[in-house]
Amino acid sequence: MNDADIRRPADAQPLVHSEPPADGTPQHVAIIMDGNRRWARRHALDELEGHTAGTNALRAVLEHAVRLGIPYLTIYAFSRENWARSDKEVAQLFNLLATVIDDETPQLVRQGVAVRFLGRLEELPREAQQKIRDACAKTASGNRLQLSVAFNYGSRTEIVDAVRSILSAGVSASSVDEQTIARALYTSGTPDPDLVIRTGGEERLSNFLLWQSAYAEIVTLPTLWPDFTATEFDAALATYAQRTRRFGR
Repeated sequence: MNDADIRRPADAQPLVHSEPPADGTPQHVAIIMDGNRRWARRHALDELEGHTAGTNALRAVLEHAVRLGIPYLTIYAFSRENWARSDKEVAQLFNLLATVIDDETPQLVRQGVAVRFLGRLEELPREAQQKIRDACAKTASGNRLQLSVAFNYGSRTEIVDAVRSILSAGVSASSVDEQTIARALYTSGTPDPDLVIRTGGEERLSNFLLWQSAYAEIVTLPTLWPDFTATEFDAALATYAQRTRRFGR
């Protein structure tokens, strides 16, 4: 075959993935915060105390991300699969959500952090929905970092909802491309993650940002989430900076 015979499809290169920053710093970091319950068991504590300890770890990491100038941080807080846990634990998680929103929102405002929630929020208890709306409204002017909280989230559900949205809008099949789908996802307007960090020793995405993470670098760590520190965050960023991202080229 001659070079002249090559006809590249117009959409061969991914259309929705941006080039990484030249300085090696990720623009968007996503974190699967795994290990709260195992941490609690290891310390002979109630599982709720593990989740509470996890919120303390998140606070430190978020403050560090703001200092580093990372503009986008997405965390996996509650998956749709988590409904399979006991009624007691699910209720505790919703109560913890309310407490964290009440306690942390003023600090987020001071830090310039805008909060966004990803997921089927209409399935949550009415009080939780209102807390989420209030947090988003109060932090909307934040311009230093966007914190996206995946809550009642599942990536396959997100893609199903995106397809439904596209169909209901009457978009023709021939008009659908990667940008069409990206605009219909919960994350519309947010760049794809450059780096996905998973704590707790597991090495899978667990239905988290499957579309968006197509070209993300993944760093997995044995550290349980409540023990994750700013130092370990820096180490994950250093690992990312050593990677060469070719995007198939």
